[in-house]
Amino acid sequence: MIIKKAEFVISNTDIKKCPPPTKPEYAFIGRSNVGKSSLINMLVNNKKMAKTSVKPGKTQLINHFLINDNWYLVDLPGYGYAKTSKTKRKEFHKFIQDYILKRKNLMNLFVLIDSRHELMKIDAEFMEWLGINKIPFSIILTKVDKLSSSMLSKNLNLLKKEMLKTWEEIPKTFITSAISKVGREDLLDYIDKINLLF
Repeated sequence: MIIKKAEFVISNTDIKKCPPPTKPEYAFIGRSNVGKSSLINMLVNNKKMAKTSVKPGKTQLINHFLINDNWYLVDLPGYGYAKTSKTKRKEFHKFIQDYILKRKNLMNLFVLIDSRHELMKIDAEFMEWLGINKIPFSIILTKVDKLSSSMLSKNLNLLKKEMLKTWEEIPKTFITSAISKVGREDLLDYIDKINLLF
């Protein structure tokens, strides 16, 4: 897939205000500071599309971007960010949950995990919740440019081993780097294929 056009549509915290569900939609989510905004910018080839920040927790809204006038890319707030108030965290939790469970045109949720670390409890629990609610999702391992190939292989095996304790099979997993653009074509081709099912 070639991205010819990517435009910001709307930001909000209310699923009722999202664009009409007439086009396929793909949402990206992960722990705060997992490299989500950088990955989205790499995918659409625009460094300024999603707001990146050194401070975690920059994304606090559901952000819709229209790609090639054909499908929506959605940037969701990170989960597990400790430096917001409890009330804010609850609010985040509620509207993210609402979006994931009720958005009819959500074709796939991409769960981002930092390839440098072992699978964290919060990630495992979130994916388990997706499984229980039958939400189609894939895993994206980010920041692979910061690892040697042997370390990446080791971490990938650890992830698989950990997930197979509770899963019959591992969801589709992508290896990516916002810096070297590794995984960009794989991800876009995957979205292209699912678009045909909409």
